[in-house]
Amino acid sequence: MSAGERFFVDTNVLLYSLDPIDRDKQRAAQRWLAALWEEGSGSLSWQVLHEFYANAIRKVGVPKTKVRATVEAFSLWHREEPGLALIGRAWHWMDEAQLTYWDGLIVAAAEQTGSAWLLSEDFQVGRKFGTVSVISPFRAEPREFGLNSERTN
Repeated sequence: MSAGERFFVDTNVLLYSLDPIDRDKQRAAQRWLAALWEEGSGSLSWQVLHEFYANAIRKVGVPKTKVRATVEAFSLWHREEPGLALIGRAWHWMDEAQLTYWDGLIVAAAEQTGSAWLLSEDFQVGRKFGTVSVISPFRAEPREFGLNSERTN
């Protein structure tokens, strides 16, 4: 990894960081998020924050106050600018890579934030979308990308 590369974080990483059902995935997600906070190299989208909020409360059962505080904290990360350009790029990825609209928005937002990496378990590991490559937070460690992963949340 070269200095300054961004990692776009998908919703599932945020959810696993708070979900105690799978402790291994929870620890992995927490390692990644801590490393991205420390390096200032995390990015995400409003879509991710919306999905996280709804699913953390409904599926994971996290108290609203904790979820709201988490959304407020992550809103400080580098985000995409919503608009027609983002939607148009999502359409491109729908046509080019046969993605769903929502996955196309994720890839388009990752591009727009200048992220080299898309951190997700919902995409094929190693797949490239233009300049964005997919990595799984559960199959790779932050240190493999030059990030300090010693701290956890």
